[in-house]
Amino acid sequence: MATQHTYRVIVRGKWDGLTAESRAHLLAEVADHGLAQLQFTPEGSLAYDSALHSFSYRFVIVSDAADGEEMAAVLAEDKAERALKAAGLGYRELRSTATDMDTMKINRKSR
Repeated sequence: MATQHTYRVIVRGKWDGLTAESRAHLLAEVADHGLAQLQFTPEGSLAYDSALHSFSYRFVIVSDAADGEEMAAVLAEDKAERALKAAGLGYRELRSTATDMDTMKINRKSR
């Protein structure tokens, strides 16, 4: 069995082609998608502001360590695309950054 690693992935994008209805829906829920609600989850946490210019999704992805951060980023982008399409929201320019939490070094201050 392959070793599994946990990745935190941030997928960023820009809104594109939003209808008046989808804009109104996003603006009605903007308070639920601000910085205070940001967290990494397997299903993804969507964040945006009232300018409706850009957005970010934060995901926790568990995948084979051999596949690396690149595969985790691809999996997260796929999840973001599916969620946005299911909600009928237009987007463009998806890009992502992934961090392998199992290899991340934590520097602690000495006393």
